Amino acid sequence: MGKKILIIAGEASSDLHAADLVKEIRELLPSVEFFGLGGERMQKAGVKLYDNIVELAVVGFIEVLKNIGKFKAIFDNILTQVDELKPEIAVLIDYPGFNLRLAKELKKRNIPVIYYISPQIWAWGKNRIYLIKKLVRRMIVLFRFEEEIYKKAGIPVNFVGHPFLDIPRYASRLAIPENKTTLALLPGSRELEVRRLLPVMLESAKLILKKIPDSQFILLYSSSVKREIFEEILKGYELPLYIFTDKTYEGLNSSDFALIASGSATLESSVLEKPFVVLYKVSALSWLLLRMIIKLPYIGLVNIVAGKKIIEEFIQFRAQPEKICDYITSILKNPAKINAIKKDLAGVKALLGEKGASKRAAGIIVGLLFKTSIERGKK
Repeated sequence: MGKKILIIAGEASSDLHAADLVKEIRELLPSVEFFGLGGERMQKAGVKLYDNIVELAVVGFIEVLKNIGKFKAIFDNILTQVDELKPEIAVLIDYPGFNLRLAKELKKRNIPVIYYISPQIWAWGKNRIYLIKKLVRRMIVLFRFEEEIYKKAGIPVNFVGHPFLDIPRYASRLAIPENKTTLALLPGSRELEVRRLLPVMLESAKLILKKIPDSQFILLYSSSVKREIFEEILKGYELPLYIFTDKTYEGLNSSDFALIASGSATLESSVLEKPFVVLYKVSALSWLLLRMIIKLPYIGLVNIVAGKKIIEEFIQFRAQPEKICDYITSILKNPAKINAIKKDLAGVKALLGEKGASKRAAGIIVGLLFKTSIERGKK
């Protein structure tokens, strides 16, 4: 029997990073066995999943509360599997509301926790760093500024760079007309996110088409959201629209501009140096709570990494089609502005480290896996 690793990822982007990580660990240690929670990509990479929690991904405090019963059942079940299978280590990926609670239970069971992709403690939940110090054996982070935060707190940490830097090798072009101004629509990987943002994006597209008649649109959607949701929202819209599933890199690479739900896709667009705007909407109550606890001037990850606003953000009440259209058309008609944004995005890309993040993370994890085995053998 090979060594066992528990691995947990709760969102579409984390599922992708986890799958790449699993493949790289298997390159170093072919006999290792993985089990846990995640999505389709992890399953295809050979992880034995006990629940697909990517399909459950929700955004906003109120939305999480509505699903608390489902999450508790999943939590209890994975602990049952942990007690039965007894993994040598656990790799927890982002998803702090769930993963930090799980880390507490793993600590009781003397299972070392490696946390890959840090919770956004620099944006909100800053007190979590004290909990992380108690529960986590090692942090593996994607941003240099995160490394400094954890070092300052006395937490073992490795900066490996961002896995998205390997995107260009996947990014071919889609088979769509190339003589038109192409805008990509990325409404997110969660159902509620799509329901709130896709109508805004489609209405914006209608207005943009009036001002730029030779434009066309690509809807890039994640298979973590049911296709019926998109079909329902798209009814009544007549647009030059191409629809693709799980083709984010190819779609962005085929576009001149993008409308993107706040999240990891903004960094994907940055790596490809494709100009975009950020959209974000949650329930009114969730927004009120967020405003109380988030102190950063920006919500877009690319602006946070840059340390300044290089990408326009259309957040909550400002996410209005007219405003979005006016901004985008003014940019598309001004080559100098487009070039300035691309230059800023290249600067962000340079801050993300070097290619091969998943390979470096895998090396750290395998090293800690053997160290843990040696420590247990001495007891």
